[in-house]
Amino acid sequence: MVYRLTATVFLFLALFVLSLTIGHFPVPPLTAASILFSKFFALTPHWAPKMEIVILQVRLPRILAASLIGAGLSCSGAAYQGMFRNPMVSPDILGVSAGASFGAALSLFLCKSLVVTQLSAFVFGMAAVGITYLIGALFSKGGVPILIMILSGIIVGTLFNSFISIVTLVADVNNTLPSITFWMMGSLATISINDIAVAAVPILFGMAGIVLLRWNLNVMAFGDEEARAMGVRTGLLRFFLVCCATLVTAAGVAIGGVISLVGLIVPHMARFVVGPNYRYLIPASIIMGAAFLLAVDDLTRILFLSEIPIGIVTSILGAPLFLYLLLRSRKGWV
Repeated sequence: MVYRLTATVFLFLALFVLSLTIGHFPVPPLTAASILFSKFFALTPHWAPKMEIVILQVRLPRILAASLIGAGLSCSGAAYQGMFRNPMVSPDILGVSAGASFGAALSLFLCKSLVVTQLSAFVFGMAAVGITYLIGALFSKGGVPILIMILSGIIVGTLFNSFISIVTLVADVNNTLPSITFWMMGSLATISINDIAVAAVPILFGMAGIVLLRWNLNVMAFGDEEARAMGVRTGLLRFFLVCCATLVTAAGVAIGGVISLVGLIVPHMARFVVGPNYRYLIPASIIMGAAFLLAVDDLTRILFLSEIPIGIVTSILGAPLFLYLLLRSRKGWV
């Protein structure tokens, strides 16, 4: 398993370097590497200033964003699937994407500030999951059964989607509505280094919590009663994992919009590579998620003269890929 995990790391690094060079304005690999190293070492520039602008101000921010968001969504998806013991669970099952989308739509309708939009998306995404968890706790008499949590998430997500419909209904069709629609499709085109610096803190913090507790997900696969018999405090563990996964997902949605199917598909792909052991599955999901979204972002940049939102491409590629994974996993997913 270690060798397979190492192979995924090299795959991601190769994609990272390749992503710097390809596009409508191609840059030679050695030149791209020299431009990056020039920020840390004293190198004499032998490239056009335009190349440095393309690499550092256009491609590098979206490459880092794609890697960070892809890794976060995949890590959250793997944690949710193990925590709820359900292969169909994705990071937005508890309503975080719907809540974040409503927060962004409301902000774009009221003030159109990018910083406020990202903050509003993050806050409402966290609030949606908080409402879901509260409903689950109330209706389960102190516990949080899996089925009640999932049903609560569906209801809360539907409610926030209705709020989004209200905002789009009253939005200005010539100005505000296109901004809301484009944001909800998911895009990395306008992300800056400052956006990444702000989002990296909650994403990395949340992923670190999931990585540190990934061994407990193996025990959770046996069910709550068996896990408690082994000394695992299932209620506290589930609460902490939900907080970490929600933190990661909300931060990713806040800067990149709604990017579908990454957190659902990539953990399944990782299972085929490293197996169901969460000791290896969580790191593999992180690396493969970063590589997957990075590859999809490259496609959006090179296949079309006019760039299309990355959320559309992940949905188009993800649907048939997920059907293929379902056919491959008829004997079980764990």
